[in-house]
Amino acid sequence: MSFVNSFSKQLYAMTRTTALVLAGGRGSRLRDLTDIRAKPAVHFGGKFRIIDFALSNCLNSGIRKMGVLTQYKSDSLLSHIQDGWTFLNNNHMGEFVRVLPAQQRIDEVHWYQGTADAVYQNLDIIRAYGTEYVLVLSGDHIYRMNYSVMLMDHIRSLCPCSVACIEVPRREASAFGCMQADEEGLITDFIEKPENPPAVPGNPEATLISMGIYFFEAAFLKEILEEDHQDPASSHDFGKDIIPKLVKRRLVHAHNFEMSCVRNRSKQQLCYWKDVGTIDSFWSANLDLTREHPDLDIYDTMWPIWTNATQLPPVKFIRDDNDNKSVSVNSVISAGCVVFGSEISNSVLFVSVRVDPECHLDQVVVFPQAFINRGCRIRRAIIEKKCEIPPGLEIGYDPEKDSRYFYVSPSGVTLVTRAMLARMKEDHPELFAGCAREEAGKLWPLLPDIHCIH
Repeated sequence: MSFVNSFSKQLYAMTRTTALVLAGGRGSRLRDLTDIRAKPAVHFGGKFRIIDFALSNCLNSGIRKMGVLTQYKSDSLLSHIQDGWTFLNNNHMGEFVRVLPAQQRIDEVHWYQGTADAVYQNLDIIRAYGTEYVLVLSGDHIYRMNYSVMLMDHIRSLCPCSVACIEVPRREASAFGCMQADEEGLITDFIEKPENPPAVPGNPEATLISMGIYFFEAAFLKEILEEDHQDPASSHDFGKDIIPKLVKRRLVHAHNFEMSCVRNRSKQQLCYWKDVGTIDSFWSANLDLTREHPDLDIYDTMWPIWTNATQLPPVKFIRDDNDNKSVSVNSVISAGCVVFGSEISNSVLFVSVRVDPECHLDQVVVFPQAFINRGCRIRRAIIEKKCEIPPGLEIGYDPEKDSRYFYVSPSGVTLVTRAMLARMKEDHPELFAGCAREEAGKLWPLLPDIHCIH
């Protein structure tokens, strides 16, 4: 009977929860990848967008009321959600994914001023659906998490606010909000992006950080956001203003991600969470998927990652005109790809990529509809959507040469975009003389833009 009562309480709590996904950030650290799209709309993992992980976690956790708060360069994100997530909208069942763009809803003067202000300007959504619990989360992290477990932990804590936390290497913690908690899980200190992060007691090499995932009692959230709105000194941000103030009042509970992270059925994987906010972290997170047993298991049918998927033919590997075989080793190759007599290793190819003969790709992330012409050698690189790499070009072997036209990250990952290639073509049109995009289109039609915007 106790199990039935516990399950009933959990089910009731989930139906009274509204999730608000913060998806309006600029994402400037991803450089040119966010020139035309918001960070949550950036492609990831061969077929997904970054925001699919937060939305899928909600759906799989039983939280079916979701609002996506957008602001900067949101066209691609809006199209993705409208095309891929409208299946959830059911007015009779009270289930929805609603896009909530910045609309100057409060004073008709300001757009969203910060993460807390974005939620404040949408408090009417919370009131309209009789919400008792509010889940606030970032739309630009990669992880699998059962939010219902965190919700029940939040209710048991008797605190009006809970923050999901994870231990990371101390050398990486300066980019996050760092915290300390007592034995009961009460957060006693919170510092936003400190230069010298505090160590976890007993582990000097690790720091406890905020994952940017918050549970609030709805009435309490309304109260503190109204208070923050009246504070002229506030930047109206959860990490900089709201959470530190609540910690000082001893009102914040630390939820350990180990309790709610979703592993595969073998339970052998570590809890995986990654902020893909830089070119290096984005590249490495994609390549994590090429390992034999990745900690992020996107093949787990018990916890699927939902997305907008266009109907495409299967991937195709064929011999080239010199009878050279196509070889793929430890790689993720998506639908619609065609590879002619080339070698691909430790790489991720998104949908509808074409690789011509005699190419070598190693540790490369290739976005949708890119075209790699004959004889290219590419390693440790990200190739943006619809790029056409000219024949025989080498990328990733000479950082100094690459940096003349492309962006080279601190760890030596080269980012290639169409704008960068256009500048190269202006200076060296001869390199592009052998490009085969037009001829290939007759044999291998490209997807219309409407199916794969931005």
